[in-house]
Amino acid sequence: MSEDESRYSIQVIERMAKLLDALADQNGAVALKELARTTDLHPSTAHRILNDLAEYRLVERSQPGAYKLGMRMLELGNLVKSRLDVREVALEPMQSLHRHTGQTINLSVRQGDEIIYVERAFSERSGMQVVRAIGGRAPLHLTSTGKLFLAADDGRAVRNYALRTGLAGHTRNSITDVDKLERELASVRARGFARDNEELELGVRCIAAGIRDDTGKLVAGLSISAPGDRLQDDWIEDLTRTAAQISRSLGFRIGV
Repeated sequence: MSEDESRYSIQVIERMAKLLDALADQNGAVALKELARTTDLHPSTAHRILNDLAEYRLVERSQPGAYKLGMRMLELGNLVKSRLDVREVALEPMQSLHRHTGQTINLSVRQGDEIIYVERAFSERSGMQVVRAIGGRAPLHLTSTGKLFLAADDGRAVRNYALRTGLAGHTRNSITDVDKLERELASVRARGFARDNEELELGVRCIAAGIRDDTGKLVAGLSISAPGDRLQDDWIEDLTRTAAQISRSLGFRIGV
């Protein structure tokens, strides 16, 4: 392919993307004239590209001179969604957060009454021995990420959890009283992040923020673990921003 042909191909792709974005911004069908105006394309150019997109069901002609996104977009979107892996999406942002804080970064998911550590970013300079390996488990009420999941439950579910588990403690700081746990979960909901104050392991403190999918469901927690005297509240903003970045990669949109 010559340089001119390559440049022309890129230009066509850019115009297609502009038209698809313009259609995505509207709830219903959009007139050709309006699409041409919002994309700064000549109506004949927009018409030609839209017709090509319609052949592949990427757009549909809902009525003469008006277009909307086609069902093929939904099929492709569902395919992408089905192949999204929170671990894969989170890995690079986790490594970036680790480089910034110098501390261990954990990715955990819920399974029943426990969390499972599914990924971790750390190094020797983290200054803390990693006790629970990837695949390790911990009770929900003793971990920052576990508290995120409990905070997403209603009151009855939390009390049922307390009955099932007995709220067994691991350290002198562990929350073993259901009323105290409920107060802690109320604080989690109000703050938007959770803490573990040496409740799972003495000498280790954690903060966690939630990761949500395109439906708004809490699917994982991102946490920073550090020696008790090193954890900094200054990292909370970096943590929540990184969790939000991962959530956006999974399709989550605030207010949608």
